[in-house]
Amino acid sequence: MQLGGIDWAIMAVFFALSLVIGLAVSGRSGKNFNAYFLGGRDMPWWLLGVSMVATTFSTDTPNLVTDIIRTDGIFGNWTWWAFLLTGMLTVFLYAKLWRRSEVLTDVEFYEIRYSGKLAAFLRGFRAVYLGILFNIIIMASVTLAAIKIGGVMMGWSALETVVVAATVTMIYSALGGLRGVVLTDLVQFVIAIGGSIGAAIYILNMPEVGGLDGLFSHENVRSALSFWPSFEELTWQQMLPVFFIPLAVQWWAAYYPGAEPGGGGYIVQRMLSAKDEKHAVGATLLFNGLHYALRPWPWILVALASLIVFPELSMMAERFPDLSAQVIRNDLGYPAMLTFLPSGLLGLVVTSLAAAYMSTMSTQVNWGSSIIVNDLYHRFLNPEAAERQLVWVGRAATVALMVVACTLALFLENALQVFNILLQIGAGTGLLFLLRWFWWRINAATELTAMIVSFLLAVYFQVAGRMAWPGGGLADWQRLLYIVALTTAAWVLVAYTTAPTDPEVLKRFYRRIRPGGPGWRAVQAALLREGVAVETEASDLPYGLAAAVCGALGIYSVLFATGFFLYERPLTGLFFVAVAAGSFLGIYRLWPRLRFE
Repeated sequence: MQLGGIDWAIMAVFFALSLVIGLAVSGRSGKNFNAYFLGGRDMPWWLLGVSMVATTFSTDTPNLVTDIIRTDGIFGNWTWWAFLLTGMLTVFLYAKLWRRSEVLTDVEFYEIRYSGKLAAFLRGFRAVYLGILFNIIIMASVTLAAIKIGGVMMGWSALETVVVAATVTMIYSALGGLRGVVLTDLVQFVIAIGGSIGAAIYILNMPEVGGLDGLFSHENVRSALSFWPSFEELTWQQMLPVFFIPLAVQWWAAYYPGAEPGGGGYIVQRMLSAKDEKHAVGATLLFNGLHYALRPWPWILVALASLIVFPELSMMAERFPDLSAQVIRNDLGYPAMLTFLPSGLLGLVVTSLAAAYMSTMSTQVNWGSSIIVNDLYHRFLNPEAAERQLVWVGRAATVALMVVACTLALFLENALQVFNILLQIGAGTGLLFLLRWFWWRINAATELTAMIVSFLLAVYFQVAGRMAWPGGGLADWQRLLYIVALTTAAWVLVAYTTAPTDPEVLKRFYRRIRPGGPGWRAVQAALLREGVAVETEASDLPYGLAAAVCGALGIYSVLFATGFFLYERPLTGLFFVAVAAGSFLGIYRLWPRLRFE
């Protein structure tokens, strides 16, 4: 496939604009750590919300959705739709608490919540575990998608794609810090969403597809249209991993980037950079609404069309004979469909995919380098470092993370493989991350146990599958359940059998965060005995939980309403519109009862 002059021009303008933004804000961003990694803590909710969406709109996301739909149909998306449940809890329970903490990174949290040398060790361990290991895996997954797109649409080798895709991102990320990342995210989101919609419209009108009517009536597509599994057509074994496990276990038990229970990673970085608590909550709510309700449909439609044009992987192999067998998987269906686009639109779509890649990589690398600087270098190696020195160390870490992640990407195979590995690595830790804000008994040993046990079990199952060890033949969902059960049992046991956090640290944390709920009664009682004033009003926790339920119901309803209108089932679509309206009205009525400072 050859790109025309207009296609190259569109991409050139976009790359130039990204570099200009990075250069324009580099001076302001380079003043100190707070300016470089948190944008000066003065960012508005709408800009941060769009930035979160742009970050999760990665090159691997449409590939992942296509992989899921070609494997299980639309209802298979519950494997990530279920994360909306924890997303809504993050919006209405945790976003304001994170902003109230005033930490510089989410990893710094450990030394305000826990005490002693173990808390310091946990901070350093978590910095390496999340900021380096976990982060590099995510970035490698994103780069893998870029490699597939570059191979299919540009005819580039894996190395050529990596060099071209990473260079511009690395430059403007290193120069502009978070402010540069967030501003480019705004441009990138507009281009990315425009490109995905334009591609979906053109592909739907291809003669092979025949518009919406032709798409939904095709025999290869009809069985993939349901939002829910059919008890008549599917067995329990088929429904468990993609529907029941995500809704019953995965959303609260697994730690997945962008949907961390209680918030984490770049989502927390955006909360911490917000103007105040209301802006932090508003940004996270906007992100969840756009991410789950509005953005998936262009990808879904293209994925369904790929079932008509490329019903078998062998047909993709015939169309792209130069690609290795390692690359030709179901997730290749999305970039394969984009090769039919005409010049002009092709340039916009390729640019939109580049924008998706750059927005995710720039955020991940900025967040990862913030942890390396704040929670490793400044905390343990050079506590006396000057502010500008911290910025330059952050820029060096940006380059290093990018190089390592791109190298790892050359050895991965498909997006769903990475998704399942990440779910297993974080399995069993989610409940702890939800409870640590509301239960004083959780301590540093508890968190360390959860992380070590879940990681070792995930590694064991990956090796066992290759070495024919016990448990090696288990499916991914079965491995997830084992890891969740064993990890949860381990950290609960440790929570009850080890010494609690130092009482003075618990008191400072409670007075600083004021989380509410019954889990802090022991600490409240200790403060009252010392004559310290403690808030006696009822907690707003019940109202936050009610708002989270309304939010999840409303966003799911918008998602389904859009689908039923596309299916030309307007009455069902109107029903879900009514449910969404009622849910959002519920949030409006509950909002005044939520306490912000």
